[in-house]
Amino acid sequence: MNPPEPVRRRVFHALGKELSMSEPFVFDSRCEYCKTPYGAVPCGGAVLLRVRPLTSEGFTGCTLALRMEFSGVSRELALTCRGPEGDRTCFAVSFSAPQTPELCWYSFRLSRDDGSGCTLDRSGYRSGGSEEDWQLTVYDSAEKTPGWFGAGMTYQIFPDRFCRLAVPDPAGMPGSRRVHDRWDEEPDWQPDPDGTFRCRDFFGGSLAGIASKLDELRALGVTTLYLNPIFLSVSNHRYNTADYLRIDPMLGSEADFRALCSEAHRRNMRVMLDGVFNHTGSDSVYFNARGRFPEPGAAQSRESRFYPWYRFSHWPDRYDCWWGIDTLPAVDEGNENYRAFIFGDENSVVRRWLRAGADGWRLDVADELPDNFIAGIRRAMDETKPGSLLMGEVWEDGTTKIAYTLRRKYLLGREVHGLMNYPFRTAAIAYLRGGDAAAFCEAMETLREHYPRSAFFSAMNFLGTHDTPRILTVLGARAVPDDRAGRAAYRLDAPELTRGRQLLAAGAVLLFAFPGSPTVLYGDEAGMQGFEDPLNRGTYPWGREDSLLRERFRLLARLRNTRPSLQRGSLRWLYAAGPGLAFLREEGAERTAAALNAGDAPLSLELPWAGASARELLSGEAFAPENGILALTLPPRTGFLLSE
Repeated sequence: MNPPEPVRRRVFHALGKELSMSEPFVFDSRCEYCKTPYGAVPCGGAVLLRVRPLTSEGFTGCTLALRMEFSGVSRELALTCRGPEGDRTCFAVSFSAPQTPELCWYSFRLSRDDGSGCTLDRSGYRSGGSEEDWQLTVYDSAEKTPGWFGAGMTYQIFPDRFCRLAVPDPAGMPGSRRVHDRWDEEPDWQPDPDGTFRCRDFFGGSLAGIASKLDELRALGVTTLYLNPIFLSVSNHRYNTADYLRIDPMLGSEADFRALCSEAHRRNMRVMLDGVFNHTGSDSVYFNARGRFPEPGAAQSRESRFYPWYRFSHWPDRYDCWWGIDTLPAVDEGNENYRAFIFGDENSVVRRWLRAGADGWRLDVADELPDNFIAGIRRAMDETKPGSLLMGEVWEDGTTKIAYTLRRKYLLGREVHGLMNYPFRTAAIAYLRGGDAAAFCEAMETLREHYPRSAFFSAMNFLGTHDTPRILTVLGARAVPDDRAGRAAYRLDAPELTRGRQLLAAGAVLLFAFPGSPTVLYGDEAGMQGFEDPLNRGTYPWGREDSLLRERFRLLARLRNTRPSLQRGSLRWLYAAGPGLAFLREEGAERTAAALNAGDAPLSLELPWAGASARELLSGEAFAPENGILALTLPPRTGFLLSE
């Protein structure tokens, strides 16, 4: 079976296969004949473009229109006519990319001797209308990305819900905390009587609890622990920071954090912290709205050293806050004292916790942090702990993101190393739930074309996070109840559970085989269920895990950690149509192919195969290719990993 022609063209020939002169496109930015190199280019790098209209169209001239977004510079370059190639005329131009990071947009103007002509852009030929230029990302390649993150498995832990060693006493801790007696109780999902969700119910998970499970996590294949916020806060999610310099006492102490990092490092695991630097809690050392802390905060005195950190329209009761939530006052990231506190000073927040053992930071709501603020954090990390990793939370394509009217520069080499890959999750779930594999391929190729290679291979790929419904529920549920009570009570019935588990097992193959760090939210591998926050933030089901799912994740992680082709290998699509998806990862002589069928019926595929044999790595089943073709029949809702 072959994918339909538009998919074949975009997926096969756009990735470096030999170009046939019969191909219908005039220019394709993903075809290495038309554009070299593929995708983003380093500053000052050479770029070759070729345009190939039909000779019968009579074009005798071609001009490249190039616009640099950040510098505002525009250029026009004439293409050289290389003469006829079959039934087409080839025009070509070589130029050097800008010497500084840029986002370039380009199109072509084709002309005839009689003065007629048209513009060629992503929409095809046009004589007017809106522009749809191609994108060329130019990045600083001198700023290196640590290779350890993208190679291995990341495990996201919501600290309060992972493991507790004893029921804590909340007396004396900030906030009106309630601790659940039983670990297996459901989180509070109803608002307080005044209609506010305050997230004041705790289960008592701790850093020591995480440390006690490091051997199990290592056996699962985890190489990086990503911890949701661990600093002092009045809420169980701890995204309303009260003190950046103190571990929340319910989680433990700084000594506990240092011990966790030390023990993780001893097992060749790294630790990444969550940095919430766009806003603080109103009940914090810095704002101190409730007067809980001894030093006057911004809400108590205009003479407070923290007052300039915030923007008041009417002191003390009206101020900028995150998404209008008054318990999350937004900080002024341009304030020099705040910048010094977070990353500038020698003992700033970012530097302090790196020295305490952290190996990286994930920036909460990175799209609400100024570019120069993120760049300052990056410099501080490079100076303090070379090889540490900076990850950003952005839900869209990070090269085209516009926030507060500004195009952002996250991935141009001087800010984050990579981003949380929400586009991967969106496309993967759409495919697994019955969408066309070609749409998944197109979404990922858009990222791969736009992102620097290091950023694409350092993306944090996932099927779920603490901000999304549980992936097993997403894949298994036939319908979503309209009311919150119905969603809270919802559990998959037997047919839904079977379907969800099969699709999750297949989705895990996609997750672990794709470039970028496969990231698993605690408990997804154990079969946890739940809709939106806080229904997705239950406690880890120790002793009640789905053993078959967990074994699938463990085996996939082992393969990821031992096969260089899965860690850093190139990506080549083999098939993408309907429920069928197949791609190849290659590193040196090692080749690993992933083949998935997300549909409800068996699917027969014929894949190109260079080896004399093939083995499915998850089951051990052997296949015999014939004449360079591997014929497979994939059962419904199945994922294979194949090697020679």
